[in-house]
Amino acid sequence: MAISTEDYRKLLNNKRFFVYDYAGGWQGQVLMGDDVAAEGGLFNSATPISQKAFTWADDIFQSGDIDWTQQLWLDNLYTINKVINEAGESTGGTEQQKNVVRAEAYATRAWLYFQFVNFFGKSYVQASAAADPAFPIIKTADVTVKTFNRASVQEVYDFIETDFKNAITALPVTSESAVHFNRAAAKGLLAKLYLFSGRNAEALELFNEAFADNAASATPARLYDYNTEFAPGGKFDPVSSSGPANSPGINYLDATESLVAKSFYNTSNNGNGYGNDFIVLSPKTAALFHPADLRLNFYAAQFPYQEPNPSGRLAKIGVTYSKFGMQLPELYLLRAECRARLNDLSGAVADLLTLRNARMPAAIAAVPTTDASSQVALLGFIFDEREREFAAEGYRWFDMRREAVDPLLAPKTYTHIVYDNNGANTTYTLRKERLTMRLPYYLTISNPDMPNNP
Repeated sequence: MAISTEDYRKLLNNKRFFVYDYAGGWQGQVLMGDDVAAEGGLFNSATPISQKAFTWADDIFQSGDIDWTQQLWLDNLYTINKVINEAGESTGGTEQQKNVVRAEAYATRAWLYFQFVNFFGKSYVQASAAADPAFPIIKTADVTVKTFNRASVQEVYDFIETDFKNAITALPVTSESAVHFNRAAAKGLLAKLYLFSGRNAEALELFNEAFADNAASATPARLYDYNTEFAPGGKFDPVSSSGPANSPGINYLDATESLVAKSFYNTSNNGNGYGNDFIVLSPKTAALFHPADLRLNFYAAQFPYQEPNPSGRLAKIGVTYSKFGMQLPELYLLRAECRARLNDLSGAVADLLTLRNARMPAAIAAVPTTDASSQVALLGFIFDEREREFAAEGYRWFDMRREAVDPLLAPKTYTHIVYDNNGANTTYTLRKERLTMRLPYYLTISNPDMPNNP
């Protein structure tokens, strides 16, 4: 039983809040993004959950399956609500200490609901957000409550905004470690919420504040310069068949680029239900990379366990854990997008160059003039850069959802290819309905009157 302020602080120290060894949710997003394809032999022996996620089936989880929403994230939500509702009356702590503990819980709940609304609600469209159903808003830590009602996309966005604002008032500029929220991380994520909902001017203001708060931190996030780290004697040197040495993807404790570090297990299977041995880069994503882009050091033409892939198709290597909290590379890309939407094209290009100069030789880092001089073309380039930076790490799924409703971007058809050794490849085409996941199985069983997504 939690009694003291320190007890409540320790509840948020639990590893399950920042390292998702299983059931983390983003394992499924890796499989659903169109930045990946599948090798047929391995795909055919994958778990049914993995196959259904990759083929964009209506229902990924069935009775008896371990559903990540139920198994972990709702458990986390229970603990978070307990801290929010009770830590203010805890013993032994100062008011400031209580406020910081509750602030981190508010930020964590906001981050969690940002995932929920983007899994189970339609992409944000201002004209319909108040009517589009999303996910129940749960504020209490009460296991006896079984019946819930779906909140609208707009209601969930408003709920997230309020939680982040409550967090920002008390979060420190420097957190005790990178796995805990600081002010820069909360501001960056609130700005991301604004960007996703078209509030671009407000988003830019907060992005700028997030960069300033990060710079003021005693332990600021910083970009790795791949030109240095992949050079002889650099931290990521040498690159072997198992990937770059000492890469952040191998060591989840490496939070060098993290404003707040949340990691998920992004390799074959760790009891999470999702196996991804079959994943390779899709042809269109592989084609986005310049041959000298140093990010290609994280890919190799091989099957799992270093067996060569004679097709030449690239699989991710040296990334056991992927980060999906708020990473500094994403902060640059999000601000670049925000600036482009506000027609500050030179500012957007400057943010792109900061990242690209840290990822490839300067000779190829420049943004092509044809992209840099057009708002629409530059937005397309930024989305491509996000794909290059985060390929096969789950980010692409949220971007696909946004692209599908963005009036500035051309409509796209999203496909998945399963490659057969005999050349009889199978292509799956994403239906617009499956840009929104259906509700978790056990939530619908417990709430039979709750309408599900089509």
